[in-house]
Amino acid sequence: MASALPLREITRIESTEALTAAGIPLEASSNKCNQQGTPRSPAFSLDGDFVIGGAFYIHNTMLTGIYNYTTKPEPPKCSGSFNTRELRFSRAMIFGIEEINNSTELLPGIKLGYQIYDVCSSVLIASHAAFELLNRQDPVFYKDGNCSNSGAVMAVVGASGSTPSISLSRIIGSFNIPQVSHSATCACLSDKQQYPSFFRTVPSDQFQADALAKLVKHFGWTWIGAVHSDSDYGNYGMASFLAAAQREGICVEYSVSFFRTDSRSKIKAAADVIRRSTATVVVSFTASGDMIVLLEDLAKDPPPPRQWIGSEGWVSDLHLMIYTFCAGAIGVTAPKSVIPGLRNFLLDLSHTEVAASSVLTEFWEDAFNCTITKIASPHMTVCDGTEDIKSLKSPYTDTSQLRGTNMVYKAVYAIAHAIHNAVCHETNLNVQCDKTTKLEAKQVLTELQKVNFSRNGYPVSFDANGDPVAFYELVNWQKSESGVIEPVTVGYYDASLPKGQEFHISRNITWVEGSSQIPVSVCSESCPPGTHKVLQKGKPICCYDCTPCPEGEISNVTDSPDCFPCPSELWPNARRDACFPKPVEFLSYDEVLAIILAAFSVSGACLAIITAAIFFHHRTTPIVRANNSELSFLLLFSLTLCFLCSLTFIGAPSDWSCMLRHTAFGITFVLCISCVLGKTVVVVVAFKATLPGTNAMQWFGPPQQRMTVVFFTFIQIIICTVWLLLSPPFPMKNLSTYKEKIILECALGSAVGFWAVLGYIGLLAVFCFVLAVLARKLPDNFNEAKLITFSMLIFCAVWLTFIPAYVSSPGKFTVAVEIFAILASSFGLILCIFAPKCFIIIFQPEKNSKKYLLNKN
Repeated sequence: MASALPLREITRIESTEALTAAGIPLEASSNKCNQQGTPRSPAFSLDGDFVIGGAFYIHNTMLTGIYNYTTKPEPPKCSGSFNTRELRFSRAMIFGIEEINNSTELLPGIKLGYQIYDVCSSVLIASHAAFELLNRQDPVFYKDGNCSNSGAVMAVVGASGSTPSISLSRIIGSFNIPQVSHSATCACLSDKQQYPSFFRTVPSDQFQADALAKLVKHFGWTWIGAVHSDSDYGNYGMASFLAAAQREGICVEYSVSFFRTDSRSKIKAAADVIRRSTATVVVSFTASGDMIVLLEDLAKDPPPPRQWIGSEGWVSDLHLMIYTFCAGAIGVTAPKSVIPGLRNFLLDLSHTEVAASSVLTEFWEDAFNCTITKIASPHMTVCDGTEDIKSLKSPYTDTSQLRGTNMVYKAVYAIAHAIHNAVCHETNLNVQCDKTTKLEAKQVLTELQKVNFSRNGYPVSFDANGDPVAFYELVNWQKSESGVIEPVTVGYYDASLPKGQEFHISRNITWVEGSSQIPVSVCSESCPPGTHKVLQKGKPICCYDCTPCPEGEISNVTDSPDCFPCPSELWPNARRDACFPKPVEFLSYDEVLAIILAAFSVSGACLAIITAAIFFHHRTTPIVRANNSELSFLLLFSLTLCFLCSLTFIGAPSDWSCMLRHTAFGITFVLCISCVLGKTVVVVVAFKATLPGTNAMQWFGPPQQRMTVVFFTFIQIIICTVWLLLSPPFPMKNLSTYKEKIILECALGSAVGFWAVLGYIGLLAVFCFVLAVLARKLPDNFNEAKLITFSMLIFCAVWLTFIPAYVSSPGKFTVAVEIFAILASSFGLILCIFAPKCFIIIFQPEKNSKKYLLNKN
């Protein structure tokens, strides 16, 4: 490849022996260094005391040649379409230098020159231009055994892209020649170890990538496509964008790269990916020359509506706005500016000046479709000087959107200020500059790091990496009333503002297809509250299914990654997007079940009172007197209490009701069973007393009966007292039985106390049942032992059934089972013991006689 680069080589000869050793004839090297290769002519040049170089993409591509290594290769040439925007950049550099030369404040008495090259977006030509800028067109003489590079420029403006700028910087940076680019934005160029002499007036792509990612996130797009130039600008920029997008939670469906010189098939393949994709939004990190190639292919078969998000490399290029299917594109770009006098300078082109410059000639012929130096043809007339450039509609003449142009302008002034600080000094009266100073490029480099000024209201300074403060305008492609697409500033992005406040939207944005509604670009629709995202296997995190929250959990935000459980006393609503207090459940008097149980309870108490009234009215009759009327009345009293104590189980539990319901139940039932037990003992003793030689009744008379009842009851009272003192029952919210509701119930406190109360009742009942069974066949005409046997059988059956039912019944049904057991056993006692007697008293009074009772038959 070395033979293919026609670069001038500077050979430093130290001595005659070195010349001979190098194989160079002494006569050919006696007075100067030999120059190899054909020099490249600049597009524009001007001599001066100090010369500034320039590198722009005046043409879009390079004319490739075939190297056969048998003949001397010609210098590579630029070809392809003419870039009038870059021509404006180069002319703006000339304008800035002429403005400085006419200034009495900046570099007074100093004339700046320029050497501007067309590098046509080619690394090869940029490298070639770099050596030209190092040597310029001056011969390099042999003096004192050393060659001199005194012909080098003081600094270079450009290039317009990152890859050629890298090539330039690696070459001229070795000689400490500063380079100030107006458009090279690759973040890699901020590395001062690799590019110590590189500066730029446009922000780094790192800031641009962050801005584009935040722009995408700002409008709620999470599923995008990405295309980028296959160059340092595109590759580094897209890598920074993808990293920033990942931090913002944005997924990329595809990422394709291409370059303008790629084959048509590769460019078409990239366009087909855009056509087939499901992402509505396409982020394009491309240079303008690459973008136009892609849009040309897309124009042949326009894709479905796509919302384009553009980098500063193309989004403000008026050349591209002929593609109407890109209307609505939005992107970041350098701020729009005004440069006084520039438009008049651009339009001030005489026919003679155009003819003297091959670049201006090509521009003129291309703009007016005429020829200056060629013979006229049927398709092209001769330019006669009547062409009016002021009426020309071209990016060259359009100064309404000066963005990159202002970056070139600021770069020129930054270099001029650096030279000024190196060769000028202020006196009391004016500024003195010494143009005879032997100025080295390294001095300019040092001063350039310290420049800090404003020009036309635009601040210029560089940080430690050679970067300016990041500030972008948001540009939106909007159709004017005439149907022409124009770039409209709709806001700005300022990286110096606090996080979350960088964007400012100042006017309405027109989206794809002229819509005023923000387009939607997501892989999966947002998950509404009440659902959560479940990632789809093998797909990016933006592709997911919306799954309802599990039972007991909610999500109250859109696109929730997880559901979270409600607090223990709350429960989700039907949509599972909010927690509400769980309904509290207890056996309330408002319920039908409670009303029925309360009715039976009151009915049982009334039945006991009525029975007592009947017995009291017939207290002198044999049947009442024969059945121990005192114990009968005490039994009826205790049964009345048993019926009524079931009412304490109905209603909301409280501290007092919880303690009362269990102790009242335990004591009243022991009192009841004690009375039954006393009656049973009386029957057995009474039978024994009828036998000859026995005196049993004197040991179990009324006082002993009362003492028995009191004794057995007192034991239960002690058990209940100990229970209440050590660990009493208390109201509790049961959260475990049901997930969706709270059971308000009485906790037992001490389970031992509860089962001791029940066990004691059961013990008395079994003892009473055994005695009754033993006395059931006593030879009385009216044997009460049979009735007690049946009542105790029912009592024991009820309570044996109660235990498993009580343990297994949930919620309020536990209380209902307990009430039912109380009522069933109470009704069993009163009906079995007192119903037959009442029936005789009321309906068979003839049997209520002593004779009948003593009748053995």
